[in-house]
Amino acid sequence: MKTRDEWRKDEEYVALVADLLAQPAVQKLANYTQHHHSDRLQHSLSVSYDSYRIAKRLHLDYVSTARAGLLHDLFYYDWRTTKFDLGTHAFIHPRVALRNAEKLTPLNSKEKDIILKHMFGATLAVPRYAESLIVSLVDDYEAQAEFFGPLKRRWQARMQSRRLVKN
Repeated sequence: MKTRDEWRKDEEYVALVADLLAQPAVQKLANYTQHHHSDRLQHSLSVSYDSYRIAKRLHLDYVSTARAGLLHDLFYYDWRTTKFDLGTHAFIHPRVALRNAEKLTPLNSKEKDIILKHMFGATLAVPRYAESLIVSLVDDYEAQAEFFGPLKRRWQARMQSRRLVKN
């Protein structure tokens, strides 16, 4: 099991995203709850770092993967309460994130696709690149892990305490 701050020990990864992490607009993500048990910055870092590691292992563009993975949820509202007339959160927020990311840094076509298509499955926006699919799949995995992880740990602790009482 990876630790929450494992990414900090990977000097190459940190070098790739340091300029983005230094941006107040990225740091501001820490102020927003993402999946009940995590904030949006931590979620984005997890998606970015895990996607980077997969892309690197597969000899893909891990630089674009890391950077766009960090920016994929660059929006500033509570998605559970904010509603849009133009479509669902799954449809709207990738476009908002892309617009916000373009204000921070130049993006190549792969980075734009990663950000726009990271909700593949929930939307019909088919990823153009393998790196886009990786971020989409890792985003889904991280969302589930962030939501169910604390619940699973509480359940395991409860079961462990019952075993101790029984013995």
